[in-house]
Amino acid sequence: MSVVEDLGTAAAGTFRSTDPANGALVAELPVHTPDDVAAAVARARDAATTWAALGFAGRRTRLAAYRGYLARRMHELADLVHRENGKPHADALLEITLAVDHLAWAGAHAKRTLGPRSVNPGLLAANHQAVLEYQPLGVVGVIGPWNYPVFTPMGSIAYALAAGNAVVFKPSEFTPAIGLWLAEAWAAAVPDVPDALQVVTGLGETGAALCRAGVGKLAFTGSAATGRKVMAACAETLTPVLMECGGKDAMIVDDDADVAAAADAAVWGAMSNAGQTCIGIERVYATAAVHDAFVAAVTERVAGLRPGSDEAASYGPMTMPSQTDVVRRHLDDATATGGRAATGGTITDGFVAPTVLLGVPESSAAVQEETFGPTITITEVADAEQALELANGTTLGLGGSVFTGSAKRGMDLARRMRSGMTSINSVITFASVPALPFGGVGDSGFGRIHGEDGLREFTRAKAITRQRFALPVPLMSFARPEKAADALARVMGLVHGRHR
Repeated sequence: MSVVEDLGTAAAGTFRSTDPANGALVAELPVHTPDDVAAAVARARDAATTWAALGFAGRRTRLAAYRGYLARRMHELADLVHRENGKPHADALLEITLAVDHLAWAGAHAKRTLGPRSVNPGLLAANHQAVLEYQPLGVVGVIGPWNYPVFTPMGSIAYALAAGNAVVFKPSEFTPAIGLWLAEAWAAAVPDVPDALQVVTGLGETGAALCRAGVGKLAFTGSAATGRKVMAACAETLTPVLMECGGKDAMIVDDDADVAAAADAAVWGAMSNAGQTCIGIERVYATAAVHDAFVAAVTERVAGLRPGSDEAASYGPMTMPSQTDVVRRHLDDATATGGRAATGGTITDGFVAPTVLLGVPESSAAVQEETFGPTITITEVADAEQALELANGTTLGLGGSVFTGSAKRGMDLARRMRSGMTSINSVITFASVPALPFGGVGDSGFGRIHGEDGLREFTRAKAITRQRFALPVPLMSFARPEKAADALARVMGLVHGRHR
């Protein structure tokens, strides 16, 4: 399977996707209009009826076929990710592997999580059966990012499909061919319900049209600024939203941490994917006892990294050209406010050198704003408590990491870190666990993908009661005896009134 390539000059109503490393054309795709988007949602709405009627078992079988199709063509898809996103082929394979694993989990656990179950009806409805189930929303719109163009949108797509919804996916304009590939793969693997997953391509206007197209829910991944615009557009039709708006994740390195392991994890968390990872490590707070050793270990590891587009490169270029300007602004602000680059700090032809910043004040943009580049700030602190205070000092709160030799201390710090997710003695691990929910707090957004929470995110809770037998004294009736309410009050007093 391939996308359209080498089409020459772009015609009206189309846009180009290019290789960020060299500008080579990857694909030319249509700019879908609001009418096009509305038509896709209408097709998806019809498909949603068929898809939901398959039941959990039928959907699980088809989701398995889809993941099998992806697994057999991982290298083909990874090659496209390398060309359109810029990341090394090996990193693309890792991303696709994670997406396939999440597909498997969502399909396998949907029935147990969402299927009907009886719950305790309580004292007042003891003569009733109480049933809870989770019903699909119909059509879910997904607006995906360019940094992890397979794994991240699949966190919404897989769970929405497993829950019984159809999906209309608008990939980033920087990675649209990958989105098209995923939709073509679905049609090939699930030919009886091909419209259950569709892709619309275009720029911001296409995404806005999806927000206004009457979908049951809109799942968005991107910047907080764009997220606010998405929410405003969705508010016009009271369309509920799930927002994942990036992070400024911190690592705490405590006195008793394994410094070598912490340094290795910090470098990977900060530099992999050219730092273009919403849950990547952008800030490190190392206690005075380990700071110098940690800095030395980090700079030693960073010295062996090299950006590039060849197979031997550690990471690729900045995928979105304008993001280079953000990185440059943060580097300039860091040095202008008293910080210094222990290594790196240069940008050449869209490739950012791996950069370690020291002594950067907390007020700097390099500390407070998401950089989304291969940079990291390291700050010395008195102890882990000060580290936690500073780690919690931004408006963003997506993920984070704690390195410590104490399991008890690690759990305590992780729980108090203001983030949706935290890894102890590792980085980013929570994203690889399908059973764990993924999402943030504050300006990092709200709602959850992955896990049981991610399945329920794309459903509506349905409550049903069924009277099993009639009470001798009806309480919810105008025919109830005059003294029935007083008798009920006495019973409640006996049952609950003793509690102080």
